[in-house]
Amino acid sequence: MSESSYQIPTMADMLARGEVPEILFWVGCAGSYDDRYKSVTKAFIKILKKTGTSFAVLGPEETCTGDPARRAGNEFLFQMQAMANIRVLNGYEIKKIVTACPHCFNTLKNEYPELGGNYEVIHHSTFLQQLIHEGKVTLKGGGSFKGKKITYHDSCYLGRANNIYEAPRQVLQALDAELVEMKRCRTKGLCCGAGGAQMFKDAENGKKEINIERTEEALATGADIIAAACPFCMTMMSDGVKNKEKEDKVKVLDLAELIAKSEGL
Repeated sequence: MSESSYQIPTMADMLARGEVPEILFWVGCAGSYDDRYKSVTKAFIKILKKTGTSFAVLGPEETCTGDPARRAGNEFLFQMQAMANIRVLNGYEIKKIVTACPHCFNTLKNEYPELGGNYEVIHHSTFLQQLIHEGKVTLKGGGSFKGKKITYHDSCYLGRANNIYEAPRQVLQALDAELVEMKRCRTKGLCCGAGGAQMFKDAENGKKEINIERTEEALATGADIIAAACPFCMTMMSDGVKNKEKEDKVKVLDLAELIAKSEGL
């Protein structure tokens, strides 16, 4: 995704023009580098542009929040990464941040304040729900997913860590699709198996991978689409669907992708 083709302003660009964006879109490592999750970044940016939302990104000034380092036990590296980001964010006097990654969301919202980084941080599921509530996203006729069966997988860092359960579901309900819940959902949802830096280490001894267990629960609902709101969850659920050889029948899509496709973006 080139900046020229999408005309994505950086904070440095806006500062040079004497402008202040409404929000800073924190892209995150997956949204920047993971080939699959780049499409989520593009989808969300299309929505921001269509709704006339004033936004900017940090571009090359954005680095990892430090979440994986802290979860893996490297507190020193976490604080180094966090302090570097806070210096940049405070330098631009950032007030409001929106991110599509629950890990970035949780770290920026709940862990940066103790190091001097105090911001209003919103996950993109909540932001999308607000856009729909305000009538900026209309989804006339229910969009292209009308009548489809969709099941939603709760991200641990969005759900249990931050008590955000309804916003993603309200976004899906706006699609006029049939929302079918897994047996373990909301406060009793099952982790995809990637959190706590588990994604970056070898599997431990056991009879079954967690993402396979969770994928089986999702497939048991008969859903056509597994909706996710986290890059870690998307990877793990996608791998699970491939393991079951169901990738031709069942799609794993982010909330932003669902809204963008319904809006014809």
